[in-house]
Amino acid sequence: MSLNCSLWQDNSVSVKHFAFAKFSEVTEQCFLLFTLILLMFSASLTGNALIALAIWTNSVLHTPMYFFLANLSLLEIGYTCSVIPKMLQSLVSEVQAVSQKGCATQMFFFTLFGISECCLLAAMALDRYVAICSPLHYVTRMSRGVCVHLAMVSWGVGCIVGLGQTNYIFSLNFCGPCEIDHFFCDLPPILALACGDTSHNEAAVFAVAILCISSPFLLIIASYSRILAAVLIMPSPEGRQKALSTCSSHLFVVTLFYGSGSVTYLMPKASHSPGMDKLLALFYTVVTPMLNPIIYSLRNNEVKAALWRTLGKKKVLTYG
Repeated sequence: MSLNCSLWQDNSVSVKHFAFAKFSEVTEQCFLLFTLILLMFSASLTGNALIALAIWTNSVLHTPMYFFLANLSLLEIGYTCSVIPKMLQSLVSEVQAVSQKGCATQMFFFTLFGISECCLLAAMALDRYVAICSPLHYVTRMSRGVCVHLAMVSWGVGCIVGLGQTNYIFSLNFCGPCEIDHFFCDLPPILALACGDTSHNEAAVFAVAILCISSPFLLIIASYSRILAAVLIMPSPEGRQKALSTCSSHLFVVTLFYGSGSVTYLMPKASHSPGMDKLLALFYTVVTPMLNPIIYSLRNNEVKAALWRTLGKKKVLTYG
């Protein structure tokens, strides 16, 4: 359905508000989707918050691997909170408008958390590489200071890219249409609404995707190639199993995150379809953050034990 943008234009030229496309014209379908997304959002927030709290309150988990996992949980919380509340509001509200400033704010935080997660997943792969391939030097090479610096770089790169991309895109003129064919202010759908030639902006988005999505992914591939080579020559089957078990959760998370994100940002524009983009975005903004705590807790006995201890402490405080 085409919207009349003249009501949202400044001096009938520049659009100051956008509207998200409706998921469905059928109210029952919107309500069902609202319920499902709300449940997954609640599960994601609870799971990631519990993992971060368990790592923070259990000294046995104060190691580089769990330090990065706590950062990942915080990123997932921010990532989902930057997108899903507005999505839920759009599902149940007749007015689905968002101001240009509000849209820019959402784009900045979504990009910040997304790019930071790409970099952090690479740091986690580096940590596993050093732990398995250079165990005697692990304590010195992955010291607390090194881990803090890697986390700060991950968050810093996300912040810089988020500011740069958001400012670059919203420096364009928007004169209509004003309906975003998506459920949040992602970069490609907003670029599609800009007036004039946007080829330079599209090239910038693609270049950032290559640098900040592909480069960390290649580092992850290189790290796990070396890990696999080291594991294959281990004499003990128990050692091989233990080494692989510490990496399996991270590899699963990387596959989920990069599998959906790379299709959205690295595939040629001509091969995109709005329906597929929405489905993939729903997967990496709602489903993946919900699955990550489950993956790390189910496959890691230390995390499970720490969660039980944390929940036990909270129960004692509640009844004390």
